[in-house]
Amino acid sequence: MSFFSRKPIFRKSKKKDIAAGLWTKCSGCGELIYNKKLKEAGNVCPKCDYHFRIGAYERIESIADPGSFYEMFKDMASKDPLKFKGPTGYSAKVKKDQKATGLKEAAVVGECCVESRKIALGATDSRFIMGSMGSVVGEKITRLIEFADAEKLPLVIVSGSGGGARMYEGMYSLMQMAKTSAALDRFNRNGGFFISLLTNPTMAGVMASFASLGDIIMAEPKALIGFTGPRVIKQTIKQDLPEGFQSSEFLLEHGLIDMIVQRDQIRKTIVSLIEYTSGS
Repeated sequence: MSFFSRKPIFRKSKKKDIAAGLWTKCSGCGELIYNKKLKEAGNVCPKCDYHFRIGAYERIESIADPGSFYEMFKDMASKDPLKFKGPTGYSAKVKKDQKATGLKEAAVVGECCVESRKIALGATDSRFIMGSMGSVVGEKITRLIEFADAEKLPLVIVSGSGGGARMYEGMYSLMQMAKTSAALDRFNRNGGFFISLLTNPTMAGVMASFASLGDIIMAEPKALIGFTGPRVIKQTIKQDLPEGFQSSEFLLEHGLIDMIVQRDQIRKTIVSLIEYTSGS
């Protein structure tokens, strides 16, 4: 038999398909992480400590005592005051993100207990139009602040907003920066205590208003925090930016935030701060 006419003895083995949804690739180190282990680690990479983004309800669940969160203003939803036209209309975009996230809007607010201490708690969610602050988000945050003021409760707001003011609502959106800031000023003058937690990303109008006004401002590691993104700044000033610019670590070094807290220590830190400021 000719050597060239022989059939190969070894055959290609079929690759076993990895079941979809079982693994996640880390954006920090590129390693594959088994989803069950990732969830057990609080959605933090066990190899490089990269903090994955999590939704508003997951965030609240990680802070509040089990079963203690009572959501307020749940049915508030955005209108389309400008009848915004574009590649995708505003109303269509809102409906799309409502379906994708299960949220009515980019903010979830309410009251809960943390180690049996009652607090007012809110969180924004970057999955919903990048967590941008439209009229509903601003109204919900403002009402939460006013509730905390009336009930004399500590206030905790977790910011995960990369979209700033929501352009689809024009001036209605920009007004929310002043409205939330004014509410916090009243809360502060009445002796209220506000903890602001910045997560990746916290940018633009949200960072320029309520997110930067905490009595204590803490952030998760390596979060992007600032007003305009570093790429836009670099293009504008035509200069290279410092290494780590707009990261939690850079801002802590330069005095904009008070502390960086690992995700699994956030709940404990909130309790410690409330106990310290309340004198108990």
